[in-house]
Amino acid sequence: MKARVHVMLKDGVLDPQGEAVRHALGGLGFGGVEKVRQGKVIELDLADGTTEDNVREMCEKLLANTVVESYSIETF
Repeated sequence: MKARVHVMLKDGVLDPQGEAVRHALGGLGFGGVEKVRQGKVIELDLADGTTEDNVREMCEKLLANTVVESYSIETF
């Protein structure tokens, strides 16, 4: 089984990397971009028997800083 974890800053948390990307896109002539939020994707190859609850625990303890970040888990 595989899991893909999407980690993003929570709404209301400043995103300087996203703002830098938005500014760079504007400099390249892409003026229609009003806001950019940047995050990360972590893909895990999991052993048989690993549950989504195990992945959630991984997120809570290491993969996401839950004070300022939210996450979602996709298994496939």
